[in-house]
Amino acid sequence: MEQKVKVLAADQVKIHRPDPNERDNHYAPRNRIYVRDVKGSLEWFRRSFGFILLALFILIPWLQFNGEQAVLLDIGNQRFRIFGMTLWPQDLTILAWIAIVAAFALFFVTTLYGRVWCGFMCPQTTWTFIFMWFEKKIEGSRNQRMTLDRRPWDANKVMRKVAKHTSWLLVALFTALIFVGYFTDIRQLFAEFFILETGFWATFSVLFFTFCTYGNAGWMREIMCTHICPYARFQSAMFDRDTVTVSYDANRGEPRGGRARKIDPKAAGLGDCIDCNLCVQVCPTGIDIRNGLQYECINCGACVDACNGVMDKMNYARGLIRFTTERNLQGGRTRKLRPKAIGYFTVMIAMTALLVWDIATRVPLELDTLRDRNQLYSINMDGWVENVYTLKILNKSQLPESFTVTVSGFSDFSLTGQTQLTISGGEVATVPVTLAVNPNEVTERVQSVTFKVTNPDGTVQQEHTTSFIYE
Repeated sequence: MEQKVKVLAADQVKIHRPDPNERDNHYAPRNRIYVRDVKGSLEWFRRSFGFILLALFILIPWLQFNGEQAVLLDIGNQRFRIFGMTLWPQDLTILAWIAIVAAFALFFVTTLYGRVWCGFMCPQTTWTFIFMWFEKKIEGSRNQRMTLDRRPWDANKVMRKVAKHTSWLLVALFTALIFVGYFTDIRQLFAEFFILETGFWATFSVLFFTFCTYGNAGWMREIMCTHICPYARFQSAMFDRDTVTVSYDANRGEPRGGRARKIDPKAAGLGDCIDCNLCVQVCPTGIDIRNGLQYECINCGACVDACNGVMDKMNYARGLIRFTTERNLQGGRTRKLRPKAIGYFTVMIAMTALLVWDIATRVPLELDTLRDRNQLYSINMDGWVENVYTLKILNKSQLPESFTVTVSGFSDFSLTGQTQLTISGGEVATVPVTLAVNPNEVTERVQSVTFKVTNPDGTVQQEHTTSFIYE
């Protein structure tokens, strides 16, 4: 059975008093980690939440809006389409605000609850557990996998290894296709990829991200969390004595040691920890949480479920390993409201307000006026002064829109060109116009003139001031 509790006779009690600086090198990240399967409420929640995030990741690029892909990060054409809004390079401030809000939200949550992002929401963790699920189904339990790796190569071992890596590659390929589908037409990508009709960059991107997913979730796993991800290195700066993390209650658990179920641990001079090592065996990063808080811990709670299962079998109270704070372990009361958390929350709210303001005041129209530099001006047959301009009108929405071009700055003038036009969503219209002005109106060599583009109901408008020249 997967989860067995070490039970010894009364005369076989072993007491282990650990050295605080002791580390079990057998479970160091540099060694192969065989993760034991675990069941419990936290594991159920993590799997359910991971399934929801995975479903969103898969479904979002397939959604349609106004007959087009609802979310499309079209880098080639320099525009991001997000449902009814199209972001252009001029709108990078919105993306910057989103990144800043996300960063401070992460800091705020980390200050309160530690690395819960890593344990429950990080894609690296989610895909690692998916790959581990296939590994368990094909190669068996932890002990069976260890036995399989130690035994000589035979037909059964080859078959299992090939099946495992094939399943990993198929999951990685599907993941890569979905991910690349955020940056190109996903329906066209799926239709063309398997018949080898995709372009070079689409094919390269799919194969590249397939390799990355296969390598990260299949081979590197905890190395990404402990040595490559920068969050593991700086997250401790956000911790304090009131941060909720996975912790081992040493006051209750020590001295640890195996014993029979019927033995009273207090009478035997023992704590509640029976030194079964299940908390180590279920840890995806291979650490021993009993050695105290370590930066490798991703707060996934697997050790909590494993320990609670052991406590149930021994008829002890749950919570020897639990989500708690250092202050709580020392007998104090956890403080939720503290300067660091309030500071992060305040900045997050302020940045969110700026993001909302930026989106609310954003005009889904861009106007640029280019004056003809080949000829400063000309005199038409009526003796009026003419300047030629090229208007670049960008409809930043995803719906077709009609616009009217008007001019201000002179009272006696005529505007020749396409002054009424309809522009498709996300398209740029190039409109050449000629502005003719009564020479009596021109009092200076260079005067200002303003072009204005407005939709029919006046809710969307943009204007640009340029020069009118006459010598």
